Amino acid sequence: MGAVMGTFSSLQTKQRRPSKDKIEDELEMTTVCHRPEGLEQLEAQTNFTKRELQVLYRGFKNECPSGVVNEETFKHIYAQFFPHGDASMYAHYLFNAFDTAQNGSVKFEDFVMALSILLRGTVHEKLRWTFNLYDINKDGYINKEEMMDIVKAIYDMMGKYTYPVLKEDAPRQHVEVFFQKMDKNKDGVVTLDEFIESCQEDDNIMRSLQLFENVM
Repeated sequence: MGAVMGTFSSLQTKQRRPSKDKIEDELEMTTVCHRPEGLEQLEAQTNFTKRELQVLYRGFKNECPSGVVNEETFKHIYAQFFPHGDASMYAHYLFNAFDTAQNGSVKFEDFVMALSILLRGTVHEKLRWTFNLYDINKDGYINKEEMMDIVKAIYDMMGKYTYPVLKEDAPRQHVEVFFQKMDKNKDGVVTLDEFIESCQEDDNIMRSLQLFENVM
């Protein structure tokens, strides 16, 4: 989430533009391949103000003139944020979490809805979103292999320069501890309820998840 928050923070620091530029924004929206929903509707659906949505849209449009983001764009962005590691797999999983329609593209609405949860959502909303990220095959459960894939992707992205003291088996050890605590009925999978309950009752898990949120 740090990468996304960094983008949002940079957008927030831009100077407030004259109100006449609102007309310019609306005109520019007609030139893209995909036009976002009305700002009033998005304001009602998210935790952002109309002004914040305008700033976010301008930044989104500058990076993605077509109005949609594809997976390669995600990979390019994360490669720049984490130059000492391999961010391609994590970017792949993250893109799938943003791509709620599973159609291979992320629209402004998808982007801003996810951003609203990650930046200003409740703990329950953030955990539900994180569960969806870990549930790679979207079957409603997290198995140990899925958790291992995500955690390994995060460690790969961080790179050896970020965590030089970690051993090769650190991701697997991390997953073993996580999964043992989360799989309360020991059936080999973690449900959403188990995930949320485990995270909320264990400070160590919450701190670890907050570490991982920094790369969302």
